[in-house]
Amino acid sequence: MIAKHSKVSVIAPARLHMGFFDLSGSLGRNFGSIGIALNEIETRLSMAPAISRTINGPSCERAELCLTMLCEALNVPDALNITIEAAIPEHVGLGSGTQMALAIGTALNAIYGLGLTVREIAAVTERGLRSGIGIGIFEQGGLVVDGGRGEKTITPPVLVHMDIPDDWRFVLVFDVRGQGLHGLQEIQAFNQLPPFPALEAARLCYLLLMQGLPAVAEQDLDKFGEVITELQRSVGEHFAPAQGGVFTSPEVAEVMAWLAQQGAVAIGQTSWGPTGFCAVKGEEVAEAVTQQARERFKQFENLTLVTASARNTGGEVLYV
Repeated sequence: MIAKHSKVSVIAPARLHMGFFDLSGSLGRNFGSIGIALNEIETRLSMAPAISRTINGPSCERAELCLTMLCEALNVPDALNITIEAAIPEHVGLGSGTQMALAIGTALNAIYGLGLTVREIAAVTERGLRSGIGIGIFEQGGLVVDGGRGEKTITPPVLVHMDIPDDWRFVLVFDVRGQGLHGLQEIQAFNQLPPFPALEAARLCYLLLMQGLPAVAEQDLDKFGEVITELQRSVGEHFAPAQGGVFTSPEVAEVMAWLAQQGAVAIGQTSWGPTGFCAVKGEEVAEAVTQQARERFKQFENLTLVTASARNTGGEVLYV
């Protein structure tokens, strides 16, 4: 197959996975989740036809696996040069696997003019087996709610997409020592957890539909934060036997409790963690509370705190 373009670059944004709301599947659909795209953390790579296959940069092993899977499935040459300029940290709850797969797949799609959709690329790389947030935020950014998986689902459908107000900021707390459950461990954890109460799933769905989403529409961060904190508490307690508590990292949990006391809202852990997150209004407030937390918890040398804004656009493809 002849390449259609000499070089393309792709940007794939990180995401916060704010929780599942139906782990029971009592009505025939499993999972369903809510998440937000981030601006400051991303996977960014370029791809160009070459004499032989070369991959350079962070997370190159993961990129190589994605490239092999895609080239074999799509029957296209893998004689390509890939330069990874930045990569979302792996297994910390920011969607690194899905975004790398979509970035590589989108670049291949552009290079060879395959005409594939984002969801077709996701299906080839077996992304979206539980959550559709990573796929949804690559498609359009912002806040995404997916409808989980039913018996005919290929990738979880996006039910809601909303822009996040420009002045909302997120404080992220990383624990550099560990990684959240992933791969086989994640599958085993889901299989071993007890059934999620159907009435609790119904309550969470109602809270999201009738309080959380209207709060975003009305730019009410406090109300939105109440819903996310409650969703995180409920699901975190369900996952606690598998991850050692509501938070994977005890130090992250301590910092998150302190941030809540300072007025931060939407307290939670993204995916299996160990990264914690919360929300505040305004860039100056976010920077100030983050610096205060760094000083107060400087004894936790394993923790890193950063601020981030929401990204209201999806992944990008740039033709160089």
